[in-house]
Amino acid sequence: MAGPSKPSADQTTKSTRRQRLRPGLGKRFGPAGRTAAVPPPAALGFRAHSGWAALVALGGPPEAPTVLRRTRLELIEPGVPRQPYHEAEGEELVKAEKIIAHTRDVAMQKAASAVQLLTADLQRQGYQVAVCGVLQASGRNLPGLSQILASHALIHTAEGQLFRDVLATACEGKGFSVLRVREKELFASAAQRLHLPVVEVQSRVAGLGRGMGPPWGQDQKCAALIAWMALDHTCEGTGP
Repeated sequence: MAGPSKPSADQTTKSTRRQRLRPGLGKRFGPAGRTAAVPPPAALGFRAHSGWAALVALGGPPEAPTVLRRTRLELIEPGVPRQPYHEAEGEELVKAEKIIAHTRDVAMQKAASAVQLLTADLQRQGYQVAVCGVLQASGRNLPGLSQILASHALIHTAEGQLFRDVLATACEGKGFSVLRVREKELFASAAQRLHLPVVEVQSRVAGLGRGMGPPWGQDQKCAALIAWMALDHTCEGTGP
């Protein structure tokens, strides 16, 4: 009788890499050859809006992720335009640039501070953040400012991109890799990445919020899903 077939080299490598990085199983060599358990990985997921973002942090192995944090991240302060391109519409170009730059600077400070505080808090809980996910829109290239301000559709696009770029820059500033996925492709990309049918991905993302109470709507589900994909990248040992 033939014995069990041996796994392929690719399967063996993938399985070994995942097991090596799975929380509680991996080890690092410390001083004098002592070993220490690798902290469980965590990932942050963002879905941006004008002036704020939904943020979900997931931790643990990608086979069974856990929601560590769910919050609304405010990216502006009182008196700062939530929609700077709308605010700049009709203004002279120099003034328009100042309006947009001011909102961007404030949002950058708020995002960087929030990411710093959150990752420090997760570290105190024993988790190690290494990667973030930021949902993208169409990914179209934007023209110059004067052309943007002449088109209402481009104004909306530019405002969304401003806050997405701020979040990605804040994460990169902490040394984190950033995974970017277009929102319209999110569930299909996740199904391929996680090796699950789309319907199961949808069910499991909905289930992540069970017992937490509201809100667990589209914002939280999308943020959680891109965090899940980022977490899987971390545990695979691959970059986004």
